[in-house]
Amino acid sequence: MKEYSEDIKSNFKGTIIDIETIGNFCNFYDSRRYMDIVPVIFGYINQEGLSIICAKNKDSITKLKQKSVEILDTLERPFHAFNCDFESGVFFHNLNKKIVFDKELNTEKYEAKRNAVSLLKIPQYNDPFFDNGKLCMESWLKGEIDKSIAHNRSCLLKERDILLKRGFRKPDELKFNKE
Repeated sequence: MKEYSEDIKSNFKGTIIDIETIGNFCNFYDSRRYMDIVPVIFGYINQEGLSIICAKNKDSITKLKQKSVEILDTLERPFHAFNCDFESGVFFHNLNKKIVFDKELNTEKYEAKRNAVSLLKIPQYNDPFFDNGKLCMESWLKGEIDKSIAHNRSCLLKERDILLKRGFRKPDELKFNKE
């Protein structure tokens, strides 16, 4: 695994979590939609700084999952995410951990982060993929780990700025289902 951290002071309570993944959505309308999506990068930002862990290849994904569970148990609440269903569903099916997020950063379920970033005039923070998570997935699969980490870093900083500029909303309720 590769780890990245940065001392960035942020003025908000709790932790913003953002993951990068590989895999495809399933045709369900509950948490099973995310059962074939596997985390390859786990990043978070809080008042203490920004931290990212990244699986270097498919063989290290199991280690990333274990480390993610350990980290999740230590993070300060409330938990924020741009798309709470996504993170919650992936954690539920891949980490066997039911995490209910407290604060949603998108204004509506399918708002694109790139639209929020543009509307709020938030910088790209050197995002090599300009808010395109699919390009990040393709890059990670090609072994371009540093680009994928740079994307996750920029997502965390953008989400922090979204929280500070316009706040949050109560997350939509995700139905957790393993069957």
